[in-house]
Amino acid sequence: MTDGCGRTIRYLRLSVTDLCNYRCRYCMPEAGVFKRPHREILSVEECVEIGQAAVNCGVKKIRLTGGEPLVRGGILDICRGLSSIDGLEELCLTTNGSLLPELAAPLRDAGVDRLNVSVDSLRPERFSHITRRGCLDDALAGITAAERAGFAKLKCNVVLMGGINDDEIVDFVALTERKPWEIRFIELMPMGECAQWEKSRFIPAETVLKKVPALRPLKSSGTAARYGVPGWAGTVGLIRPMSHRFCGLCDRIRVTADGKLKPCLHSDAELPLRGLHGSELEGAIRRGIAQKPERHHLTEGGSDTLRNMNEIGG
Repeated sequence: MTDGCGRTIRYLRLSVTDLCNYRCRYCMPEAGVFKRPHREILSVEECVEIGQAAVNCGVKKIRLTGGEPLVRGGILDICRGLSSIDGLEELCLTTNGSLLPELAAPLRDAGVDRLNVSVDSLRPERFSHITRRGCLDDALAGITAAERAGFAKLKCNVVLMGGINDDEIVDFVALTERKPWEIRFIELMPMGECAQWEKSRFIPAETVLKKVPALRPLKSSGTAARYGVPGWAGTVGLIRPMSHRFCGLCDRIRVTADGKLKPCLHSDAELPLRGLHGSELEGAIRRGIAQKPERHHLTEGGSDTLRNMNEIGG
């Protein structure tokens, strides 16, 4: 299905929880978030039903997000239900990796095709500072477990923060010499608490190309411009919502953990899906797709959404 701007929508990011075992500074308040009653969060059955309706509307790829999706009770049941949908071509999941030592193999068995693991620093003390409570060794153990479970071509997400982790760009890119990973550098977006951060924190992804001039352009993948060092096993992805608006290529919609369809990450528009079934549910998804805005306004005053990133499943 196409939206009002002629973009074909193929991708659903489905948040299964707004809770997380980390408190990353750019994502969540230090005190965490109010824990909603279970009745306010999508059930396993609702997640699968929404996934089925989205596929009926043309979605080919679903990514499970949070918060941290692996803290969600029933996550494996959600994965099994979604992976069994006829017409779904890819089921992915984004995680901080800390729970993968126990769950990587079960996720693979439940039908998850690919994992993205968020790692914003390779230095233990800095990692703990950014996440406020995470341990780098846990994340690295999770990546090892994911590889052993058969998730070979992992994607590692790194949110670029000037004066915080930009001095590790070379170290992150160096991982691709021997590992078939894609290191994805994501520009920091002014949302939630970090919207008040000093401007020097918001650096362009081109910084990566300046620091590693050996990188050469490759075929793009979705909203990521891809690069690689010739002869190296892995690749580098640059995701540039601030410096290079990629809205014209955006093929995704989002559903929050409390069942609201967001046509755009940065829009304040939300369509309730809970309580809808069959053709009514599909109709609501189609209306949401039709309302997808042409572009965001991050560089003109910030995000229009009233939610923190953990509440949307960015």
